[in-house]
Amino acid sequence: MTDTTARVHELNLYRQYFDLVAAGTKTIEVRVKYPHLTDLGAGDIIRFRIKGTDETCKVNVKRVTEYANFEALLDGEGPANINPTATREQQLNNIRAIYPPKKEALGALAIEIERTSDH
Repeated sequence: MTDTTARVHELNLYRQYFDLVAAGTKTIEVRVKYPHLTDLGAGDIIRFRIKGTDETCKVNVKRVTEYANFEALLDGEGPANINPTATREQQLNNIRAIYPPKKEALGALAIEIERTSDH
């Protein structure tokens, strides 16, 4: 029998995005393909935390898709799934404000998430 224990990843999230995840309206999380995220996959759990607080929100990872850049990711996943409160251009500007070109060059990850029943 194989070990089917899900891996848990801890990631920080800004309040505005945390609230969308907690509400279940944000179903795609955007990240740069950092080395510590290369093993992230379907079946894993992410515990999002608002930096500097004890507030957390657990989600199941349904799928991870790699894109060459943030524009391709937004076009492939649909902006409404990433942030239903902002336009595509606003989102692109917001994402690039967090991740400068040098980081974007590492590759972009679209992480499809689903809120877990145990918060």
